[in-house]
Amino acid sequence: MIDLYSWTTPNGRKVHIMLEECGLAHRDHPIDIRKGDQFTPEFLAISPNNKIPAIIDQDGPGGTPYALFESGAILMYLAEKTGKFLPTDGPGRHRAIQWLMFQMGGVGPMFGQANHFLIYAKDKEKHPHSAMRYQNDAKRLCGVLDTQLGKTEFVAGDDYTIADMAIWPWCMNPDRRGISYDPYPNLRRWFDRIAARDGVKRGLQVLEGIPRAPLDAKAWDIMFGATQFQRR
Repeated sequence: MIDLYSWTTPNGRKVHIMLEECGLAHRDHPIDIRKGDQFTPEFLAISPNNKIPAIIDQDGPGGTPYALFESGAILMYLAEKTGKFLPTDGPGRHRAIQWLMFQMGGVGPMFGQANHFLIYAKDKEKHPHSAMRYQNDAKRLCGVLDTQLGKTEFVAGDDYTIADMAIWPWCMNPDRRGISYDPYPNLRRWFDRIAARDGVKRGLQVLEGIPRAPLDAKAWDIMFGATQFQRR
C-alpha cells in the first residue's frame, strides 16, 4: 500500500499516472496547496521542501514504511520497486533517465513559469519580458520534443517509460502558455497516444472532484507571494 500525498498539478499527476500504470494500491491524501496544506508539520515531516507529491510506501525496503518526496525520485523508486517502465540497466536506462531529467530541469520549470507570468502573475502587463521569455523557451522545448519524437515512438525510444509519464502532464493545456501543437505534429501524435492509455485516464481521476479552496487573494499569497517564504 502506498500512501499518496498530492494534488492535481502536473507534478502530482505524473505520480498518479505511475501508480495506476503499475497497478499499485494507494490511499490518497489531498494536499490543497491553495489552503496551505503543504506547510503543515505533518506534511513537512514527509516532504521537507513543502512540495507535492510525496509518498509513504508501507512496504518499503526491508518491509518497513519508507517516505519519499520529489516526483522524479518517486517515479524512479516505483519503477525499480515494480520492475516496470524503466530498463534495469544499459543505454536504455540512461536514455530514460536523461529525458526524465529534461523534464525536471527544463519542461517543468519553464512551462510552469510561462503559466505563472501569462495567467497567475499580478499586474501581468508589468512583466511582458518575463512572459515572452518563458513562453519562447516553452516553444523551444516543444521543438526539442517534436524533433526527438520524429525519430522515436516515445520520448526515450521505442518503449513507454517514466520519462513519458513525467513530461506528458506538463503538455496538457498548451493554450494556457499561448502555444498550439499544430507546428509540432510528432508531439501531438505522442500526446494523443498517451492520453488514450487506460492507466493515464485512471491517473487523471486521482484526487479529481475534491473541493478545493478558491484562488482568491489569500490563496494567491500562499502559492506565489511572500506567505510561502514566511511559513517555515
